[in-house]
Amino acid sequence: MEQIFSVDHVSFSYHTMQGEIPALSDITFSVNAGDFLAIVGPSGCGKSTLLKLIMRFWDRDNGELLLSDTPIENINTSSLRKNESYCTQETYLFNDTIGNNIAIGKIGTTKDEIIKAAKQASIHQFISELPKSYDTPIGELGDRLSGGEKQRIGIARAFLSNAPVILLDESTSNLDSLNEAIILKALHNAKDKTIILISHRKSTLAIADHIYSMESGRNS
Repeated sequence: MEQIFSVDHVSFSYHTMQGEIPALSDITFSVNAGDFLAIVGPSGCGKSTLLKLIMRFWDRDNGELLLSDTPIENINTSSLRKNESYCTQETYLFNDTIGNNIAIGKIGTTKDEIIKAAKQASIHQFISELPKSYDTPIGELGDRLSGGEKQRIGIARAFLSNAPVILLDESTSNLDSLNEAIILKALHNAKDKTIILISHRKSTLAIADHIYSMESGRNS
C-alpha cells in the first residue's frame, strides 16, 4: 500500500525569549494512504504540535517529514493546503449563515455538496430543523450554537474540502457518543481519505486502524 506520510526522527522545540522549550524528540512513524491513525498520549506530550508540523505551521528542528515521498518544505503552501484539511477542537465561525460557514471548506461549492458534507458530519438534521435551514444566521462567532454543533460544522468543512488527508485535533471532544459514532463511521468508510486523529476517547481508538502512542514528546 502507498505510504502517504513519513515522520522520521523528527524533533522540535519552541524558541522563546527564555530559551528553547523541547516539545518533540525523535518522533518516528508512517501512515499509508487510506489509513485511520489515532494518536494518543497525555496532555502536553506534543500531539497537537505534531499536527501543526504536518500542516507546516512551523518547521521541525531535525528529522524528515514527507508527504508522498516529498519533503513538506518542498511543497508550496497552496498545494499543501489542498492536500491536508485541519480541524481543531475550537471551530472558528463567522457571523453569517450556517450554510456559508460550511461552504468555507471549498471555493465554488454547490448546495448539494454542502448538504452531503453536513450529512457526513451528522449535522444535516439539526440544520434542517432551523427556522431558515441552511440560510439561518448563527450570530457572532456562532454564539447561537453549542460546542458540539460548532465542532460538527468544522468536520463538515473537512469533508467538503475533499482533501485526501484529514487531520483532526480533538475534534469530537464536545460530541455525544451517538453523533461521534456516526462521524467516526463516516470517516472510517471514506477509504479515499487518510485520517490522523488525536483523541482521548476509547471509542475513537476502537475504530482506528492503527494507534500511535506518545509520551512527553517521544515515542512510547
